[in-house]
Amino acid sequence: MILLSDPRVAAVPGADDGEPLVDLRDLPDLWLDARAADPGGAYARVRRGVAERLVAAQRALPVGLRLLVIEGYRPHQAQLGIFTGYRDELRERHPDWSAERLHRETTKFVSPVEVAPHSTGGAVDLTLCADDGVELDMGTAVDATPLASANACFTAAPTIGATARRHRRILVDALSGAGLVNYPTEWWHWSYGDRYWALLTGAPRTRYGPL
Repeated sequence: MILLSDPRVAAVPGADDGEPLVDLRDLPDLWLDARAADPGGAYARVRRGVAERLVAAQRALPVGLRLLVIEGYRPHQAQLGIFTGYRDELRERHPDWSAERLHRETTKFVSPVEVAPHSTGGAVDLTLCADDGVELDMGTAVDATPLASANACFTAAPTIGATARRHRRILVDALSGAGLVNYPTEWWHWSYGDRYWALLTGAPRTRYGPL
């Protein structure tokens, strides 16, 4: 399992092809949840290439199922706040951990700001729902931490039930088939064009840089 704290992620050459952000609220093919909404609407924006791949993934889903996007672009300060908040929670619970382990464990839930996929506009957090809007059983809530879920938030977690495992497989097949990559400690997190995507796919550089 490659974590975002892995030096190989930070070592990927950075570039930005200038692709614009698009607002998912303007795309009828995609459903957007408002639980992560911010006053500026950053949560609803992703790079155009990500939006196109989400539409392709939606069309690949079985009839009656929908992608439900929760968050896209996340500004630097918001990313930093989530990172430091979870790191401080872990430090309080595990004062015996070394600084290196604390950093590594933190990155199982939230990316360091210097390589954060969300801050490029290249990442989304999402889940599956039915046509009536009812969310499917995915084994944990979106944004369940490794600490709170006993690692059931890991995409391949063996501890979740058969129904949730089947739903995760549907999500994985649709999104990976559309060219996105998953962060394996968060079943809901998918990205394209960022450093993590570049490392996993063998791309020579990123398509998207921090915004």
